[in-house]
Parts: sequence; C-alpha cells; structure tokens
Amino acid sequence: MSNGEILGYIGGALTTSGFVPQVVRVLKLKSAHEISLPFTLLFLSGMIFWLAYGIYLSLSSVILWNALSVCLGSVLLYAKLKYGR
Repeated sequence: MSNGEILGYIGGALTTSGFVPQVVRVLKLKSAHEISLPFTLLFLSGMIFWLAYGIYLSLSSVILWNALSVCLGSVLLYAKLKYGR
C-alpha cells in the first residue's frame, strides 16, 4: 500500500467518523429541526459524486469512505424528513 493510499484511508476515516456523532445524536433525540435540509441534500449529493468518482478511478479508499458517508447521509436525510418538522 502506498503512502498516498494510507493518507486516503486515514483522511476518509477521520472525516467519516466525525459525521457519526451527529447522526447518532439526531437518532437518539429524535430531533433534526436544527439540521439544514439543503445541507443534508448537498452533502448526500456530494458524497454520491465522490463515490462515483472513486468507482470510476478504482480508488478503494474513496469508494469505502464515501460509501459509508452515503449511508450516513441517507440516515440523516431520513431523520431530517421524519423528525425535522
């Protein structure tokens, strides 16, 4: 594994894991009114494009972490639509 790949895995792990507490908090409190719907939609869209980019270039760290981010973003969008009103 190259140094660049290691950096990709570390960077992806940090940014994705940084998002986990927000998703857990929203689900625990069953409240998402403080989360912006445009943010959630833009975040999820961006992650989908990053995932497609990773797949296109066969970049395993980009695929892994953005696939997880798409899952987290989808949960956040669900919570926003269910609890955010």
